[in-house]
Amino acid sequence: MARKAGGGTPATEVLEAAGVAFSLHPYEHDPRAASYGMEAAEALGVDPARVFKTLVVDVGSDRPELAVGVVPVAARLDLKAIAGALGRKKATMADPAAASRSSGYVVGGISPLGQRTLLPTVVDESAILHETILVSGGRRGLDVELAPDDLVTLLGASYSPIAR
Repeated sequence: MARKAGGGTPATEVLEAAGVAFSLHPYEHDPRAASYGMEAAEALGVDPARVFKTLVVDVGSDRPELAVGVVPVAARLDLKAIAGALGRKKATMADPAAASRSSGYVVGGISPLGQRTLLPTVVDESAILHETILVSGGRRGLDVELAPDDLVTLLGASYSPIAR
């Protein structure tokens, strides 16, 4: 897979700086799309099992503590599973405004890469079944394709069965 320069997002800048092989996959975003991830899979003609969405969760008990789950777009995040993977008792979906503030991205364009604050991250173990996966490139209408192990390494993340 050829490394392509450009893209202009913090996510692509992280990939370029790390020298990780990736490719950009821009597509025309429809603001009326019900599911940003499924929209990407359909627009790019890619199996939804290879396209992953980035979800920000709150695992704090007394005060908000954010973390990230990366799961296939056709699946749902199992909140109990991600809490367990992070050594916590429970997880809830983060407030969208808090997710945007923390990541520096708009909802629907949140990338696991290049976030303002590196959060604890768990990638669904199904990612290892694929040579490459696609994640948001940091804006609606842009995905990046890379090896799942490269994603996990760059984020200091772990694999766990967090999708259902």
